[in-house]
Amino acid sequence: MDENQTMEPLASGISRRRFFGYAGALAGAGLLTGVGAGCKKDDDDGRVNLGGGDLGLLNYAYALEQLEAAFYIELFKMPYIGISPAEQAYLEDIRDHEIAHRDFLKAMLGTFAIQPLTPNFESIDFSSRSVVLGMARMLEDLGVSAYNGVAKYFTQTTEGANYLSLAGKIVSVEARHAAIIREMIQANSFADTSIVDATNRIDMAREPSEVLALAGSFFREGLNGDNLITT
Repeated sequence: MDENQTMEPLASGISRRRFFGYAGALAGAGLLTGVGAGCKKDDDDGRVNLGGGDLGLLNYAYALEQLEAAFYIELFKMPYIGISPAEQAYLEDIRDHEIAHRDFLKAMLGTFAIQPLTPNFESIDFSSRSVVLGMARMLEDLGVSAYNGVAKYFTQTTEGANYLSLAGKIVSVEARHAAIIREMIQANSFADTSIVDATNRIDMAREPSEVLALAGSFFREGLNGDNLITT
């Protein structure tokens, strides 16, 4: 899969007018100006440097959204054997959400956005329902835990607070994705103890180092998140 195939434009199910309306609102609020700590496009060792500060955290989210969007795009090139109309409808909605998230974050970052990344799905049997849904569950659970894990690292500035608010809106949608996919695999697993703490009843949170270690094998480029945590 090349970059042109991977990073397709918004799917037909997404309203371009609505998407760019959101982007325009952000610009009006001063959130598309690229103010803040920047990031390098890559390192001397060839890895993509996510950078630091609030923009580094947004690039971190952008990398994960690129991966999720690419997975669902690949899924629908040849849907798995036995996919039902209901499953197809659910997964198409999720695909369109992930594409919108990806493009939304790219617009927010502007010239500070990292490069389009190339996914590596060679180990995934897209003809198998159990494999595809298992991968989807992993990606959605990982995405939720990733957003939860970095929320505390946004700066205590007006810009950081705005970014945190937007990240919270994205993660709420990601949690909905995770819940429906878990129910597609096994009933009543949408909030089991593998993702929700049994005592405090709060969702799992992962640090960037753990998330990148888990997601790294699904990118052809190496990702450097060493500078993400600056507090």
